[in-house]
Amino acid sequence: MRIPKPSLTQWIFIGMGIGLLLGWYAPETAVSLRPLSTIFLRLIKSIIAPLIFATLVVGIAGHGNLKQVGRMGIKALIYFEVITTLALIVGLLAVNLTRPGVGVNIAAVVSPGEIVARQQTIGEVLTHIFPQSIVQAAAEGEVLQIVVFAVIFSFSLALIPVEKRTVILSFCSGLAETMFKFTGIVMRYAPVGVGAAIAFTVGHRGLPVLINLGMLIATMYGALIVFTGVVLGTVALIARVPIREFLSAIKEPSLIAFSTTSSEAALPKAMEAMENLGVPRRIVSFIIPTGYSFNLDGSTLYLALASVFVAQAAGVEMTVGQQVLMMLTLVLTSKGVAGVPRAALVILAGTVASFGLPLEGVAIILGIDEIMDMGRTTLNVVGNCLASVVIARWEGEFRTETVAVAGQQPQ
Repeated sequence: MRIPKPSLTQWIFIGMGIGLLLGWYAPETAVSLRPLSTIFLRLIKSIIAPLIFATLVVGIAGHGNLKQVGRMGIKALIYFEVITTLALIVGLLAVNLTRPGVGVNIAAVVSPGEIVARQQTIGEVLTHIFPQSIVQAAAEGEVLQIVVFAVIFSFSLALIPVEKRTVILSFCSGLAETMFKFTGIVMRYAPVGVGAAIAFTVGHRGLPVLINLGMLIATMYGALIVFTGVVLGTVALIARVPIREFLSAIKEPSLIAFSTTSSEAALPKAMEAMENLGVPRRIVSFIIPTGYSFNLDGSTLYLALASVFVAQAAGVEMTVGQQVLMMLTLVLTSKGVAGVPRAALVILAGTVASFGLPLEGVAIILGIDEIMDMGRTTLNVVGNCLASVVIARWEGEFRTETVAVAGQQPQ
């Protein structure tokens, strides 16, 4: 009888368990393992600049030509930005209410005073957003500068002839795919990196840190429930979405997303379910795939929670203005990476690093990331299914009669 090999997630849990035991029984040895986690974090950090640049260029220049996308594209982009911003606000309120990171006390890269000084005036903040060199911005991990350069580059790319644009889009698409594969290779080292990070944290701070991680999970799922019930529920009522039929339609794709933690795995079934619900195929085929890049409700809510958690764990009391600036960064950097395992980790690492917060906090969160990933991926799928119905209503093309015959597709 063949013994099944553990998956990467299982190896990460195994590494986390070994790290816990080392931190508990041999704290001095555990603390000495910090270089192993540092190597992992440096590799993750090296992915950030090329991945964000490539995915944003493909996402904006590939879909952002509003002359081609037309009226529906403008409506969709407005809807996506409003809903994902509300997701960030819910996540921000939840993590500031429960404060799950308080008490972890991992060391910050810079002191809170230096963070405040760096963002002293509005003029300095605005100036710092715009890069004087994309190479310098990439080398220094200035995520927002990379985003600004990528956005302007993307709009410029959309203005050149199609044959020239295609060459650059093809390159960026290949670069993005390569960096996702790079991420997959680095993630094979994750069990060691996560185990070392947990060992160092427990050895340095003790077992009470586990209580903080449990609070983070509870806060995450509580925020997901609130967002789904209050925000998406209100949107569904305003758009006159048939609630019972919608819930029945999304049941299967939601279960696929929850069990596989992959938005892409649920995509075919989600598109089929929305067509059967009464959304025209042309709207489904545009809104749901585009939403996988621009409408990541669960991922953006998670990023808000996780980034402020890292700040709390570092003992950094961020002002409202600093948190808003971080959320603005997350709104932009979270575009274009849906459906890719651990992509949110890369975005989170880049954001916290650009705000002078310790990457060790990201490594600690990775130990429980799979548990939170199930919830946020499910919300991503549900949010995009709802978006297709809302846009169909907005366009006046939603059919109230559903397709009853198995296998029949509306045209």
